[in-house]
Amino acid sequence: MDKELLPHRRRNQLTGEWVLCSPHRATRPWLGQQEEVHKEERPEHDPSCYLCPGNRRANGVDNPSYEGTYVFENDFPALLNEDPSDDASEHHLLRCANVQGTCRVICFSPRHDLTLAKMEPADICRVIQTWKEQTAELGQKYKWVQVFENKGAIMGCSNPHPHGQVWAMDAIPTLPLQEDARQREYFGNHHDRLLLNYVELEIERKERMICQNDDWAVVVPYWATWPFETLLLPRFKISRMTELTTNKAESLAVVMKELLQRYDGLFSCDFPYSMGWHGAPFNGSAGEHWQLHAHFYPPLLRSATVKKFMVGFEMMAEPQRDITPETAADRLREVKL
Repeated sequence: MDKELLPHRRRNQLTGEWVLCSPHRATRPWLGQQEEVHKEERPEHDPSCYLCPGNRRANGVDNPSYEGTYVFENDFPALLNEDPSDDASEHHLLRCANVQGTCRVICFSPRHDLTLAKMEPADICRVIQTWKEQTAELGQKYKWVQVFENKGAIMGCSNPHPHGQVWAMDAIPTLPLQEDARQREYFGNHHDRLLLNYVELEIERKERMICQNDDWAVVVPYWATWPFETLLLPRFKISRMTELTTNKAESLAVVMKELLQRYDGLFSCDFPYSMGWHGAPFNGSAGEHWQLHAHFYPPLLRSATVKKFMVGFEMMAEPQRDITPETAADRLREVKL
């Protein structure tokens, strides 16, 4: 068997975890679950949408006639900003901890039909500015601010109006804690930032590069778990979203639009994904070992109707993928814009 097709494991340098790569399985037949593809033409304004301007939300509050981005407190938040009860556990094997936080919704545009991929860079830049403003405000009170977007019903998105969310909490969640530890360890050993060194290595190698400009680069990471997972990386030192300058935000908007257009073009569909930004926590540290970055996790595997399932071995042992990150990068690069 060709050496490139042999199974192997790759280490995720951000988390310390491993992923099993089995490229020889990429041609296996598929007789399993296939998703429905809805190619509906959405109107610019949907009178039944809870997020469109002027409409009434589920809690009875009317949205203003907003013209740009619109942020409001989530009507059904996962976190509450209320005084906690006693933080006692009844047994050392039954631990719990109180948590406080805030959850907000960010409508990207008044247009019901306008995803980030279809927006002009100037409009995407306004979304980025909103991300920055929300992160700055919430970071004054909370240790962790998570900006994210779930796009598509397949990713659990309950409303098709293009929007994202920001959750802030007074504790640092599990995955950011892992990233903090790995980046801190690397900085201590190499006196430089892990992801800053990594992005330049990927630019030099070119195997997993998708697109880039002078300030940003998008790669399918060497340790990618999801078939068409990507990592959006700055090529300059920046620890948090709050440090983003206007020029760097403008160049970010351009590279984001190209990535999302490539996603939509891959299977000729409104490409679903979950994406989120990771930056240094607001825990009193300067965060000099941290490098701001965004993760994009699309669920699709072979087509618009076949998704990747994390089951069996993935749930019981470790993540596994069939197509290599290099093959995924090739396919994304080949998309005609």
